[in-house]
Amino acid sequence: WVVVRAPSAIMPYIVPKGFIAVDGTSLTVCDVDYSANTFSFMLIGYTQQHVVIPQKTVGQGVNLEADVIGKYVERSLAGLTERVRALEEKLEAQSS
Repeated sequence: WVVVRAPSAIMPYIVPKGFIAVDGTSLTVCDVDYSANTFSFMLIGYTQQHVVIPQKTVGQGVNLEADVIGKYVERSLAGLTERVRALEEKLEAQSS
């Protein structure tokens, strides 16, 4: 398994069994450790022979792109979150 430390800003979009692009290669996430800001993936033999990831050294930076579905979900929920917050404030004001 390969373990990658990721910026905290991208971690909410990384989920086990989800997809992430590492240096342009789309991979399946095996495990996520949110407290350490890390995730892991495996490389099968064919992939190891056809991508640049195995040529990287420990500590060398990579480009990460989270699966777009998480971004769509976040955008969709953003409107709902605002509506729920407004309703909660309205209920709280009525009960005071």
